[in-house]
Formats: sequence, C-alpha cells, structure tokens
Amino acid sequence: MSEAVVVERHGVFAEARGGRPRPVLSRRNIMIYGTLAVLAIYYLLPIYVMVVTSLKGMPEVRLGNIFAPPLEITFEPWVKAWSSVCTGLNCEGLSRGFLNSIKITVPSVIFSIAVASVNGYALAMWRFKGANIFFTILIIGAFIPYQVMIYPMVILLREIGLYGDLAGLVLVHTIFGMPILTLLFRNYFSSVPEELFKAARVDGAGFWRIYFKIMVPMALPIFVVAVILQSTAIWNDFLFGVIFTRPESYPMTVQLNNIVNSVTGVKEYNVNMAATLLSGVVPLAIYFFSGKLFVRGIAAGAVKG
Repeated sequence: MSEAVVVERHGVFAEARGGRPRPVLSRRNIMIYGTLAVLAIYYLLPIYVMVVTSLKGMPEVRLGNIFAPPLEITFEPWVKAWSSVCTGLNCEGLSRGFLNSIKITVPSVIFSIAVASVNGYALAMWRFKGANIFFTILIIGAFIPYQVMIYPMVILLREIGLYGDLAGLVLVHTIFGMPILTLLFRNYFSSVPEELFKAARVDGAGFWRIYFKIMVPMALPIFVVAVILQSTAIWNDFLFGVIFTRPESYPMTVQLNNIVNSVTGVKEYNVNMAATLLSGVVPLAIYFFSGKLFVRGIAAGAVKG
C-alpha cells in the first residue's frame, strides 16, 4: 500500500506518493545474502585448502593444520607437479598430459561444434524427409549412458586402427558430443524468424550460403555456449581418456589419478594439491572469463524451440 508524503520544493508543498524504501538489512536480504555467503564458503573452502597446502613444504603439511596459511611460501610443489612428479612409469610431470589434453580438446571441440551446428541448422530450417526420426534418434542418443557404448567403440576403433591413438579419442568425443549440441543448435535456430530464411531463399541463397552468411553470425551466443560446454567436459573427462589412449598419450586427468592414487613412496600432499589445481586451471579460467557470455548465450535462445 503506497503512502502519501508531504515534501517542500521551491516553497511549494506537494504530495509525493510511493512505497517506503526497503531497508538494506531487511529480513529478506539477510536470508538471501546469508544463504549465498554460506554456499560461497562451502564451495570455496576446499579450493582454499588446496591452494594453501600446495604452497607449504612437507614438514609444515605434517603439522596437520590444513586451514592455516603457509608460514613459508614455496613453489617447489608446483614445479615438481608440472615437470618431475611420476605419473606411472613416466616421471615428466603433468607437462606432457597438458599437451595431450590440448591436442584432444581443441580438435574435438571444433569438429563436434561444426557438425552439430550444421545438423541443428538443417533440422530447424530445411525439414528434410525423415528429419523428425533423425532428431528423435539424436535425442535418445543424448541420454544413453556412455558406459553402454564403450565396448562397441573399442571394437570400432580397433578395426579402423585408431584405438590407443589421440585421433581415436577425438573421434569419440566428437561423436558423443553431437547429440546434446545438435539439440542446442536446433532449438536456437528454431527461434530465428522463418521469414529471414525464406527471404534468403527467394534471393537465391543455397544451403551453405544461408548457413555461413546468416545463421552463423546470428548464432554467436550459442556457439559460445557450445564451446564452454564441450571444452570443459572434454578437458575434465577421465573415463574415455583412460580407456581409449595409451600411457604416453594420457590426458591430465588420467595422470592426476595416477599421482594421487600412487601407493609407492611418500605421500606428498602438497604436490598432489598443486597437481590438482594445475589440472583444473583451464576449465576454471574458462568459466571465470566467459561466465557472462555463457548466461547470455543461454538466455539468447539455447533453451528455446
């Protein structure tokens, strides 16, 4: 209910109407910001423990106070995790796994998004014969557990000579990324005004000209969403990396598992924490620098259709 307030302006009394301003420390704000603060602490506390532990020497780590900041900061655990820690029979650190992860992630993201965007565009705009059946198969494929397809994929890659090779793993990520990405692109392109597509057809534009000249420039938000989803999912993958590659081509996640779960020698918890942070720095950076773009892409039509 609005209340009348009498104010004086230039010697003239006037009546202003409007609701009372809400106090900053209202019960509602305290509940909202209190909940957000608790959640932030809950998710940031493990990262804090990892960071401070990775900056301590082992004598200080053995004191057992995991929340205390380091008395003497050292970057030796980071150097060892990157260049000399043993990840199985290989003692070159995570540097080799980092390069392998780059070689896996970059082409997998490019190929899967390229194929899925064309699929989504064709399904949304051209409506070819059997499009609904094809789309249904893709949707079903998006929800089939990966574990069901592992053995057939191993047999397929073995027969074509790609089993254990990085190219085979790129092919696997491309195939398994297509269903959900096709759904995203199809829903986005379905939100594009059909009159724009028809006008291009009247002007004589064909399939590829419409795709590159009209659809791709309009779909930059959903391309950003797709890049974020695929790059983080592929970089963080462990299951496919350990199954479809050999030790010399393991990605960082598999090497990290070998470091943390090693049962020989002394447990160097500071090195383990540094290795974990190094393995997660790329997806963390992607989310940190492109979080707003991700939200904008979703809001621009990634879930429309």
